[in-house]
Amino acid sequence: MSDVPVSTTSDREEPDDEGMESPLSPAKLEEIKAGAEAIRREVGRIFIGSPTAVEALLVALVAGGHILLEGVPGVAKTTLCRAFSQTLGARFRRIQFTPDLLPSDITGTYVPDLGSKEFHLRKGPVFTNVLLGDEINRATAKTQSALLEAMQERQVTIEGQTHALEEPFLVLATQNPVEQQGVYPLPEAQLDRFLLKVSVDYPTVEEELQVLRTHRVTQAPVEEVWSGQDVRELSRLAQEVHVSEEMMAYIVALVRTTRRDDRVVLGASPRASLALLKAAQARALLGGRAYVVPDDIRGLCRAVLSHRIVLHPDAELDGITGGEVAERALRTVRYSTDGR
Repeated sequence: MSDVPVSTTSDREEPDDEGMESPLSPAKLEEIKAGAEAIRREVGRIFIGSPTAVEALLVALVAGGHILLEGVPGVAKTTLCRAFSQTLGARFRRIQFTPDLLPSDITGTYVPDLGSKEFHLRKGPVFTNVLLGDEINRATAKTQSALLEAMQERQVTIEGQTHALEEPFLVLATQNPVEQQGVYPLPEAQLDRFLLKVSVDYPTVEEELQVLRTHRVTQAPVEEVWSGQDVRELSRLAQEVHVSEEMMAYIVALVRTTRRDDRVVLGASPRASLALLKAAQARALLGGRAYVVPDDIRGLCRAVLSHRIVLHPDAELDGITGGEVAERALRTVRYSTDGR
């Protein structure tokens, strides 16, 4: 595919739709931007590492999606998730996935009350606001699938009865990329339910030194910044962020390019296009803008698309990753104001 010239002003363009009304006033946008920055500061006091992971959590939260954190043990993935949930004043539950974990251990089950001779629902850990699924790929496919309905529909079905989950509902799942023994790779259908996949790498030398300095003593509790009501409002406002036809054409071009890559069996689906759109709207809102710019799409392309791409076995043997396919799409497709 031939490159399309880059517009020199595209990253600064504001929507030019005349008469377009938006509930996103400048004061409201500044308030949201300040709140997001406060969360970054609070989490940064506890989690010492790349700010990319914190940014991804914020985007997933506002976009109403879920996130898969990939990293070796000991890089503070659980610490990151717990600190982030505390800034929301949200209920936090953790599930340690193991091969003998049952679906009912996640969703809950009906148990008999010997006094009333009735069955009562004993809710599982999925009935929360922020759910940490630790080492999700250690559970069998049947148990992993127990999360599918919750992630997609925000509800669970237990013995034929459907129960709605409280909003916000955010799944933060972790997996170890190098472990091969006793793991069950996530099926494509499960991976596709994660809005973003982010790698949590080892800290830099300075960051690791800062870890030692910071955690020598007990840290002050993380302060709440946003409430559940705030998050629900932010998710609603993110849908009001303007996305031009040119931006949508850019998203579609990126996604379709992954399907034409000769190293790929299955490229990103239309659901990936929608995920990239929603994530870009959330990123723009968190940055204090009421409109999406190309940098919003470029900054999220790899995290949104990488886990949705199925590679040829030969490409996998050569060490190619879905992330590299997404990066090639970014180099191949250039944003243009004429929508090509």
